[in-house]
Amino acid sequence: MILENANSLGDDILEDSEEFFGCIPPILKIMRERPEFFVFSSLKDFYALRPQSLDDKTAELITVAAAASSGADKCLKVHMKAALRAGASRDEVLDTIFIASSIGQSRVLASALRTYHELFEGSEVKEI
Repeated sequence: MILENANSLGDDILEDSEEFFGCIPPILKIMRERPEFFVFSSLKDFYALRPQSLDDKTAELITVAAAASSGADKCLKVHMKAALRAGASRDEVLDTIFIASSIGQSRVLASALRTYHELFEGSEVKEI
């Protein structure tokens, strides 16, 4: 085993996750079956989700937007609750979802309208 204390670190991570999210996300319970992977992945995720340059509320609202726009429904629920625990209001969570949906819609429209233009205009759309 590369990481000798992976099992005890894994236990600590699950405890911290419950405090952090208000629950232990099911994916963590499954990942825990591979202690070294679980520890390294969880530590990476923790530092990615809690950068020093952002306060907890802002980081969680960004995570809500990312989960919403990627269709990660279970993650969305966990991070919406975490955003509330970090001090976000109901309106801030809702507005974050609306912003994410606008970007998601733009992604669909950008691709579909480029294809539409190529088909009906016979040329690619010129980028700015």
